[in-house]
Amino acid sequence: MKKFLFLSLMLLGIAAMAQQNPPQPVDPNVRKGTLENGLTYYIRQNKLPENRADFYIAQKVGSMQEEDNQSGLAHFLEHMAFNGTKNFPGKNMLNYLQDNGIKFGTNINAYTSLDETVYFLTDVPTTNKNLVDSVLLVLHDWSCGILLEDEEIEKERGVIREEWRTGGGAQYRLWKKMLPVMYKDSKYANRLPIGSIDVINNFKPEEIRAYYKKWYRPDLQGIVVVGDFDIDKMEARVKELFSQIPAQENPATREYYPVPDNDAPIVSIATDPEATRTQLMVFYKHDPIPDEIKLSQAGLVLNYIKAAATSMINERFQEMIQKPDAPFTSAYAYDDDYFVAKTKDAWTVAGSSADNKIKDAVAAMIRETERVKRFGFTESEYERARTNILKQYENSFNNRDKERNSHYSQRYVNSFINNEPIPGIEYEYNMMNMIAPNIPVEAINQTVAQLIGDKNIVISVSGPEKEGLLYPTEEELIEVINRVKGEEIEAYVEEVSNEPLIAEPPTPGRITRITRDEKLGATVWTLQNGMKVILKSTDFKDDQIVMTGTSAGGYSHFAVQDPINSRMMNNVITLGGVGNFSATHLRKALAGKTASARPSVTLTTQNFNGSSSIKDFETMLQLVYLYFTAPRSDDDAFQSFLQRIETQLKNQEADPMVAFSDAVTKSIYGENPLTKRVKVEDLAKIDYKRIMEMYKELFRNPGSFVFTFVGNIDEAKVKPVIEQYLASLPGKAEKGEFVPVPMDFVKGKTDNKFQREMQNPKASVFIGASGKLERNQKNILLMSIFDQILDIVYTEKIREDEGGTYSVYTQGGISRYPKGQSTLQIIYDTDPARMENLNAIIHRELKSIAENGPRTEDFNKVKEYMVKQHNENLKENRYWMNVLDANYFYGEDNHSNYLNLLNAITADDVKNFVKEFLSQGNEAVVVMLPKE
Repeated sequence: MKKFLFLSLMLLGIAAMAQQNPPQPVDPNVRKGTLENGLTYYIRQNKLPENRADFYIAQKVGSMQEEDNQSGLAHFLEHMAFNGTKNFPGKNMLNYLQDNGIKFGTNINAYTSLDETVYFLTDVPTTNKNLVDSVLLVLHDWSCGILLEDEEIEKERGVIREEWRTGGGAQYRLWKKMLPVMYKDSKYANRLPIGSIDVINNFKPEEIRAYYKKWYRPDLQGIVVVGDFDIDKMEARVKELFSQIPAQENPATREYYPVPDNDAPIVSIATDPEATRTQLMVFYKHDPIPDEIKLSQAGLVLNYIKAAATSMINERFQEMIQKPDAPFTSAYAYDDDYFVAKTKDAWTVAGSSADNKIKDAVAAMIRETERVKRFGFTESEYERARTNILKQYENSFNNRDKERNSHYSQRYVNSFINNEPIPGIEYEYNMMNMIAPNIPVEAINQTVAQLIGDKNIVISVSGPEKEGLLYPTEEELIEVINRVKGEEIEAYVEEVSNEPLIAEPPTPGRITRITRDEKLGATVWTLQNGMKVILKSTDFKDDQIVMTGTSAGGYSHFAVQDPINSRMMNNVITLGGVGNFSATHLRKALAGKTASARPSVTLTTQNFNGSSSIKDFETMLQLVYLYFTAPRSDDDAFQSFLQRIETQLKNQEADPMVAFSDAVTKSIYGENPLTKRVKVEDLAKIDYKRIMEMYKELFRNPGSFVFTFVGNIDEAKVKPVIEQYLASLPGKAEKGEFVPVPMDFVKGKTDNKFQREMQNPKASVFIGASGKLERNQKNILLMSIFDQILDIVYTEKIREDEGGTYSVYTQGGISRYPKGQSTLQIIYDTDPARMENLNAIIHRELKSIAENGPRTEDFNKVKEYMVKQHNENLKENRYWMNVLDANYFYGEDNHSNYLNLLNAITADDVKNFVKEFLSQGNEAVVVMLPKE
C-alpha cells in the first residue's frame, strides 16, 4: 500500500508530502475527547433542525466477537437494550421517549453488524433540559445498565425468531453459502449477525449477560452528540455522566480478524430456488490503508485518486449497458472493504447478467478492469471526473452552515468505528482545490494499476437454481480469467463533444402577471403561454433550488386502450437522452454541473422534478426546455432496456413474495389490467415509437403546467432565465384534461388463503380495509393518526407481548383519484401455526379503537410526534415545494391551518373516524402459507 501511495505522490511533484505527510486536523467545530476510562466522545453544535439533537452510542463490537456457541448474541443484545435498563425498567424508556415525540423505529433504533453495534436517538427536542438529560442517561444505560431480565429474554426470543423468518430469504441463504468460500480460513466465514436459530432458541440468560459484561465497556464505546445546544454545557454533562463508568480490569483483547491472501483465484458459486437474479462479483484483494496514512494528507490524496478512478470506470460501464446485447445488465466498480471484512480491502467489480451470459459477463467485467490496468484512463475522462469531484466539494462547502445533524453524526460514528479522518469541509475543500489540479491522469492510472493485482482474486457468482440452468464450473471461471488476461485488449477510445446543450437559445417570452401570496410567502408569475410559476425564497440551504412541475392528464388518456405502453412510459421516455445528446453523452455534457430535471407520468398527471445549485439554475431549465421541445429516441438504448428488463422479470416467479403481492393486488383491484404486474410476455407489446408519441402528446402544451421553485432564489436573477426557457415555450392557458379510468376497489369481504412452495416456511398476511371518505385535511390527518396508533399497538401486542412477528406494517391513505377512495393496509409475516391467533388480535384492536377510541397515551404520542415533525419540515425546501404545488395545482392548502387542526383533533374524533371507515364493511384478507 505504501509503495503505490508514495509513487502517486512522487508523480505529483510533491515529494515533500511523502516525506513529512502531516496528519489531517480534526474539525475545530467538533469537540473530540477521550475520558480516563477509555470512552471517546464527539460533540458538535449544529442548528439544523432547530432545537433538535442526535445522540449515538457506537460500540466496537459485533458478531465477530462471538464464539460459535454465541452466534446471534450480539444482535440479540441490541434488541434487549430496548427491553429494560437500570434507570428505565420495562418499557419505560420507549414510553417516555415517545411521549416526547421521539418515534420508535424512526428516531429510536439500532443496528448490529459484524464489527460494530450502533444505537441512536435522533431529532430529540433540546428545549426540554430534563428530556436531554434523560436521553444522555439512556446512552449511559446502554453502555453499562441493560438489565437482561429472564422474562424479557424469553419474550424476545420470539421476536428474533420472526426476524430470522422474515429475513431468511434467498439472499440470506446465498450469503450463507458464499461467505465460507470467500473467507476460507477466516472468522468472517460464518458470522452473519442474525446468528444461529439454535443458539437463539437455547442460550442461557447468563451467557448473554457474560457477553454484555465482556464487550460493552468504555474503551470500545463512542458517544456522538450533534445538535442545537450549548456545546460547553453538553461536553461537561457528557464528561460528568460517562466518567462514572469504571474501566474494565484486564479487558479481553478486541481482535480484528484477518482475511488470508490467496495465490490461486477463489471461486464461489451459490444458487437458490427462490433467487430471482444472477449476481456477479470480482474482487482484487489488497491490504487496507494503514491508519497513519489514512489519517494523513496522503490519505486525502489517495481517496481522491480512488474516487476519480471509480467515477471513470463506472461511466464506461454505463456506456456499455446502453448498447444492445450488452454482456451484463448492470456493472459498477469501487475500492473499499472486501465485502463484509474490515481487515482487507478490494478493488471490486459487481454486476448482474442474464442466466445464459454469466461467462460473457464475468469476462467483460475482467476485460474492462484489465483495460484500465494496462492503459488507464484518458485525459478527457479524467477532466470530467475531476470537475465532478470538485463540484461535489463545492456544493458541500457552499451549504456547510446548513447541514442537518445526521450529516455530522454519521461521520463521527464512522470516525470512531473505522478511524476515519474528520477534518471538516473547509479543510477538505481547500485541500482538494490544491490537490486535484496537480494530480495528473498518470498518477491515477499507475495507482489503480497497482490496486488491481494478479493474485488475491475472488469471483462470486450467485443466482437462481432451476431445471435446465447450468452454471459455469470453478475451472471454467478460472479459465475465463486466464483467457481474458491473455487477450490483445485495445485502449479505450471515447467520443467527446463540446457542443452546448442548446446551440441557439430561444427568444425570451414575457411574464404577463405578478402577484404575491403573503400567506404562503410566495411569488406567483403568469407567463405569456399560460404557465404558472411559483417562487419561494428560503435560506434553509445556501446553494439549493428544488423544482417541480405538474399538469393534469397523465396516462389516463391511453390507459384503457393501451395499458402496457401506458404503464411503461416512465421507464422509457428518458432512455434516448434529449436534444442532440444520448443518455451517455448527456451525462458527459452535465459534468461539473449540479443540475437535474426529469419528466415523469402518472395515471393522473405529467410532471417534472429537478434541483440545481444557484449557478446551474439555467442548466436545469435548459433540460426542461429540451424535454418539452426535443425529446430524443434511441433504438439501441431501447433494445438494451428490453434485454435488461427481460432478465429482471424472467425469474421473478421464483420469489414466493411475488405470488403474495399478486394475490394482494387482485384482492384490492380485481382483474383490472392497469394494476397487474408486468410479465415477460408483456414486453413484446411495448411499442417504443408509440410511447414517445404519447409522451409528446401529454407534454405538447407547456401552458397547462404549474412550476414551483423553492430555495435560495433571487427573483431578479432567475427572471431572465425563466423568461428564456419557460415563457418562450409555445402554449395556451388551458388545463390538462384527465380521463376517468376504472380504478375502484373490490367491495365486500374477500378471503384468499393459498399455499406456495417456499424454502423458509412462513405465513405472509395482508389485511386491507377500504371505503369512501371525504378527502379533506382533517380526514387525512385522522387517517395518519390512526395508522401511526396501529404501529404502536401492534408493536406492543403482536411483536412484544406475543413475540409473533418482527414488525407489522400499517399504511392508510385517502386518494385524490378515485376521489375519497380510502384504504388501510396491514401486512406482516409470522409462524404459520400462529397466524390465526395473531389475525384475531389484529381485528380485536381495530374493533377496540372503533368502539372505545385509542388509548390516551398512544393518541398523545402520535400527536406529539406529528407536531415535532411538522416543525422540522418548516425548514425543508422540499416540504414547501410540495405545499405550494398542492396549493396551486390541486387547490389544497395543507399548511396554513395544519397545527390548529391537528391540535384540535380529539381521541373521540379518531374513534368516530375509524368507526365510520370500518363500518363500510369492505375487507380483503390474503394469507400465503407454505405447502406442506
